[in-house]
Amino acid sequence: MDTQQVSAPSRAPSAGVVHINIRLTDGYSIISNRLSQHRDMSLLAIGLGTHIQSLPAGRRIGVKVLAAIFPESEARIAAALRELEHHGFLRRTRERVQGGRVATRTESYNHPEAAARRAIPQLVRVPEPGPVPVPVPVPAPVPVPAPAPVPASEPVVVRDPDPDPGPAPRLVPSPAAPKPPPPPLPFPRRPSAPLFDEAARLLAGLQVSAPLFALSEVDVERLTPGVAAWLERGARPDAVRVALTDDPPVPLRHPAKLVRHRLIALLPPPVPAPVPVVPLQNCDDCDRAFRSPVPGCCGECRDVRAYADDEPCLLGA
Repeated sequence: MDTQQVSAPSRAPSAGVVHINIRLTDGYSIISNRLSQHRDMSLLAIGLGTHIQSLPAGRRIGVKVLAAIFPESEARIAAALRELEHHGFLRRTRERVQGGRVATRTESYNHPEAAARRAIPQLVRVPEPGPVPVPVPVPAPVPVPAPAPVPASEPVVVRDPDPDPGPAPRLVPSPAAPKPPPPPLPFPRRPSAPLFDEAARLLAGLQVSAPLFALSEVDVERLTPGVAAWLERGARPDAVRVALTDDPPVPLRHPAKLVRHRLIALLPPPVPAPVPVVPLQNCDDCDRAFRSPVPGCCGECRDVRAYADDEPCLLGA
């Protein structure tokens, strides 16, 4: 009685895709995995790139031609062409053909990185001849005299080679030295008469709420531009009054100098410029709304026009 033979285990995977491949002799194209397994492109762009690489040279691949073959819209096909061009699988150039016309040449790449390296000329570095060494004569050694013997009766004093110099002396400027000029008083960017009038009234009325800040007419005229700069930056008059007169030193001998110092040191930041709002426009082709400073076409319709078939489009491998 014959023994039952155990069949060898199947080499096919237990899960996932199983390839049933038949050897092809015609009607096939070699597609690089750099395109078919690209992780940063959409499946539509990968499929369209595969279709383009399978076409013969000279075939038209405009948006309208591809939209007549496949069910995708012209906008989606234009976006897929833009993806292929962004990742280097397509390159569009303008060149002049016979008859003086300008045609769009589209080049398809199956290995964008290698094509880019081939386009860059390799520079060979030639080593520069170095200087010829010149023999330098070696001087004869000079005899060093032996040190004189130290008598045993004389003590040897060892001194510290780096004694501590102690703290450095403080540099006090001379009383007659010129003093640096004081910082300038703030000034408004857009001065106007109403702004200066309001600032002058605020300074003249400080003594009403703070009697120690009684300013003269000359002091009010000198300090008015600084208060006007505060008001221009959006500070309210009550906030300016509190910032200038709050917690004064005792005794207050020079109120005008204190007000000037606080106008410079406590100056608020300028009001940020408003962000411009881009208006809404209606697309001239699809009539959809999009934001743009000028009327025209939306982004998808601009892509469709960029890959339109108004001019001859040649495919170069």
